[in-house]
Amino acid sequence: MKNPLKFLQEVKQEAFKITWPTKKDTLTGSLMVFVLASLAAVFFLLLDQILKFFLNLVLNISI
Repeated sequence: MKNPLKFLQEVKQEAFKITWPTKKDTLTGSLMVFVLASLAAVFFLLLDQILKFFLNLVLNISI
C-alpha cells in the first residue's frame, strides 16, 4: 500500500456506490422467507405423520 490517503478515498467512493434495498424489496424478501418456511414446516409435519402411520401399521402387524 503506497498511499493510504488514496486508498481511503477509494474506499469512500466505493461506499457511496452501495445501493440498499428498498422497503418494498425488504418486505417482499421477508414475506418469501416466511411463506417458504411455513411450507417447509407443513411438508415435514405431513411427512412425519405419514411415516408415523406406516411405522405403527408395520409394528402392529408384526406383533
